[in-house]
Amino acid sequence: MPKSRARSKAVYTPPTRQSKSKVSPRWLVPTMLACLLVGLAWIALYYITGGSLPIAALQAWNLVVGFVLIIAGVALSTKWR
Repeated sequence: MPKSRARSKAVYTPPTRQSKSKVSPRWLVPTMLACLLVGLAWIALYYITGGSLPIAALQAWNLVVGFVLIIAGVALSTKWR
């Protein structure tokens, strides 16, 4: 019966963990919350005032401004650690 050969590759060893955990910048959470709340307030104000506020010249584009602020807040929330 043939003899089995020894393993030629080394056994996998996972990389060591970094001892220091990553920390978010101090400005991230306040900016994220501000974007979310201002976007929500912008859209709510547009609907409550019937389109005369926040900026009447933008008309329905006020919704786009509000949603862009909310999307920016959500994008910032993905960076929060």
